[in-house]
Amino acid sequence: MTTLPETPAGRLRWAVADSRTLTVRALAHWARSPGDVVVGLLFPVMVVLMMGYLFGGQMDVPGGGRYREFIVPGMFAMTMVFGVETTFAAVAGDAAKGVTDRFRSMPTAPSAVIAGRGAADMLHSAAALAVMAVCGLLIGWRAHEGPAKALAGLGLLLLLRFALVWVGVYLGLVAKGPESVVTVQILVWPIGFLSSALVAPGTMPGWLGAIAEWNPMSATVTACRGLFGDPAATGGSWAAQHGVLMAVAWPLLITAVFFPLAARRYRTMGR
Repeated sequence: MTTLPETPAGRLRWAVADSRTLTVRALAHWARSPGDVVVGLLFPVMVVLMMGYLFGGQMDVPGGGRYREFIVPGMFAMTMVFGVETTFAAVAGDAAKGVTDRFRSMPTAPSAVIAGRGAADMLHSAAALAVMAVCGLLIGWRAHEGPAKALAGLGLLLLLRFALVWVGVYLGLVAKGPESVVTVQILVWPIGFLSSALVAPGTMPGWLGAIAEWNPMSATVTACRGLFGDPAATGGSWAAQHGVLMAVAWPLLITAVFFPLAARRYRTMGR
């Protein structure tokens, strides 16, 4: 019979070790299905190429600037947001197959299952961001404000993804199965497109532009464009003028709401 640690330090080491094991498990699954990983990484690249080359010549950025440099930070953020589907499918699949219940019956740290999933998805998102950055450089995008601000922008993108991991985990735990991903897409895609990622909110009807400017994804996009020195085309709203602040505040708020919900749902499953 396994003896569980009694001290706080022992419980922390236990949780870290179990989280590392479950992170490696998720990475091993991806290694056995490289095709799915490659498709997931290439999809946003195809969107960038399509928007940049097929439609970019007809798109004007309010305030001036090249549309390709305008769109790349937006696609960075969209990649982070659409990652919710990856998290959801993995968590819902494990729950539907009974894997999550088996973990709960084992002497596994309660936080390790969702922490391991989150760590694996953050590694996947960092890889996706690297691929997108290379693609952006190849089509002419540049970070004009130096490496420090560029890294700060990339950090804000990963902060957004970190917050959305817990949204995906929670939705995956409450879903009936991975086939419910369509429901998640109905939630995620409007958030992605009703934003400043592809077009300036000022070109939208007034009420729609206001919604787009207060979109959490728009906050990250606006902040990254400023940090990268790319065309911004920001509006006059408070949210648009304080992009960096909002790019930090929104992910912290999302994490504060959905991390406890995900942890509680995991603890109460089957009751």
